[in-house]
Amino acid sequence: MQHVTVFMTELFAYYLHIKYLSDRKLSVNEFKRYALCIRDTRQLFIGDVLLFLSVRGLFKLRQKAVWSKYHHTLTNVSKYNTCDLMELLQTSAVQHLTGFRQLEATAFGSVATIVTTDFEALYAYNHGDYQRCLQLSTQNVLTLLCAHRMPSISLFPEFVQLLDDDIVSLTSLTLIVNPNCRDDTDNTCISQLTLSLYLMTQCHLKPHRSLKSLTLILDYIKVAQRKHPPDYVMDHLVLKLAKRKAVTFVRSKASDPADRCDRLTLRQR
Repeated sequence: MQHVTVFMTELFAYYLHIKYLSDRKLSVNEFKRYALCIRDTRQLFIGDVLLFLSVRGLFKLRQKAVWSKYHHTLTNVSKYNTCDLMELLQTSAVQHLTGFRQLEATAFGSVATIVTTDFEALYAYNHGDYQRCLQLSTQNVLTLLCAHRMPSISLFPEFVQLLDDDIVSLTSLTLIVNPNCRDDTDNTCISQLTLSLYLMTQCHLKPHRSLKSLTLILDYIKVAQRKHPPDYVMDHLVLKLAKRKAVTFVRSKASDPADRCDRLTLRQR
């Protein structure tokens, strides 16, 4: 009988060792030592080569699976972290803006009427807390309705993300149709009263409240329209939008005997 050698003893030991580790934790260093041993061996048998190729294929497959899982995990973590970070940044921004309003009211309260909760109301509306938004906006409207001077709110992109799509579209269309408006601060902002009336209208429409409250809001809008000069383009556009929303809601509301008188009053307005 003739003995035929098919494996080198040391290489076969490497193979068994890595094969054992592959079911647990196959490290890069273990595979590198095996590869170096293959490279430094002067005479290789075909069995050694085949075993090494099989281990290398297993190692590559394992690395690919680990990388895919790692990449998927990073993607999900990044997604959730991005949402959390945006929420924290937005909350922090509203807190700082509210603090600025409080300082503004302390410094200039003697020459202007300044409410300090306009950004809080905006934040509540953006997060679907319509009851809180309505409460703050109503208080602000009652405070600002007789004011002669009041602060404004910018409609630049940094602020419009807190507003709804209608305000964003209205602002974008105005600046596109008339680019000269961008150079005039009166055309890129709205007053606290205008914003509060718009939010007040929207909050009344969300839960489908009684029409009686809308009649009062329309009266407030009329007063606000007279208070703002004709060249305050965005204020008048937003007030018209709020009025249009209220009237459209009334017309689309189903027939209700309890609201018939209120609808008649609204049509007259």
